[in-house]
Amino acid sequence: MFENYFSQRIKNTPSSFIREILKVTQKPEIISFAGGLPNPISFPQEELKISMNRIADNFGAKIYQYSTTMGLDSLRQFIVDRYKRIWGMDITVDNVIITTGSQQALDLIGKVFINDGDKVLVEKPSYLGLLQAFCMYRADFVQSKLNDDGLDIEDLKNNIKTYKPKLAYLIPNFQNPTGLTYTAENRKKVFEVIKDENLILIQDDPYGELRFEDGERIPYIGLNESEKNIYLGSFSKIVTPGMRLGYIIANKEIIKMIETAKQASDLHSNIFGQYLISDYLHNNDLDKHIEKIKKLYKSQASAMVGAMEEYFPKTVKFTHPKGGMFTWVTIQEGKSVTDLFDKAIAKKVAFVPGHPFYVNPQNVNTLRLNYTNADEETIKIGIQRLAQALTEV
Repeated sequence: MFENYFSQRIKNTPSSFIREILKVTQKPEIISFAGGLPNPISFPQEELKISMNRIADNFGAKIYQYSTTMGLDSLRQFIVDRYKRIWGMDITVDNVIITTGSQQALDLIGKVFINDGDKVLVEKPSYLGLLQAFCMYRADFVQSKLNDDGLDIEDLKNNIKTYKPKLAYLIPNFQNPTGLTYTAENRKKVFEVIKDENLILIQDDPYGELRFEDGERIPYIGLNESEKNIYLGSFSKIVTPGMRLGYIIANKEIIKMIETAKQASDLHSNIFGQYLISDYLHNNDLDKHIEKIKKLYKSQASAMVGAMEEYFPKTVKFTHPKGGMFTWVTIQEGKSVTDLFDKAIAKKVAFVPGHPFYVNPQNVNTLRLNYTNADEETIKIGIQRLAQALTEV
């Protein structure tokens, strides 16, 4: 009835595969490894309750009123101070804008930079939320292969030479969906390839704080060496996702254009949430809280890997996560992940098939598992069920 009314932009944009799957997994008998959900026991609920009372007492009507588009100064200053302390990043509050989660950050970047048909380089596979957001602006995606150490450098060189992408979107830390992390050496090589190109580099880092094995954080690609770097961060994985607060760090000229795009989008992100998260961050030890999350996720990841090693057929391969929230599973070539999904749902366990993480997917034999939203016993039971489905396939 309304086909002729809808824009080509929305008709060309697929719905979120994961959001559709989550509808299926709402049944209590389903063990879900599908969503990228933080574990609720990691939410600092008591501390946030104290902060709610404190901001109500200290700021009164301000927490309920309209606010500025750039975001709360105290929250932006916290981000500046943290990035200076951890990375030595040369920024001020004018380089930071608060967004309604990282997903809005992607949408705003799409509005600011992408014209119909502009080339955007992404990892293969890549975050499906990015593919959906940039598809809305009719981007033309170029996929670069991933190796165990990060981007395949020769493939990256060939793609840049052939397609001259305008933007590159990378997740260097515990990549979604694979869980892989770029090594320091790979990051240096990536920067050498792109540094002299007319290319804006977007580095999305929702999981970088969640390294629970093998050393310290690895610096960003081209840190403090390029004005064409955009960094995305989020409080969803380290405090709470429900407040939908993320941020963009970039050159002031870029931030100004993003501010204009955000004014047209939602005026400003939820100000109550900004006051709440800011108060929590300024009155609690975030690093100590993150250590608790890392300990929890390390235990859960170990439980999942251990169960897969015990129960999965030997023909099935999977990554061994050292941080983040996901492991990536590869089944035999020629086997159908779609058939596997149907059999798994019948056995009351869910995952995300690999298809939505690729551009123009063909013969996909991969799937993503999340280990952070189930306890260890539930993980073991769920992996046993999935192993039975794998055996049948």
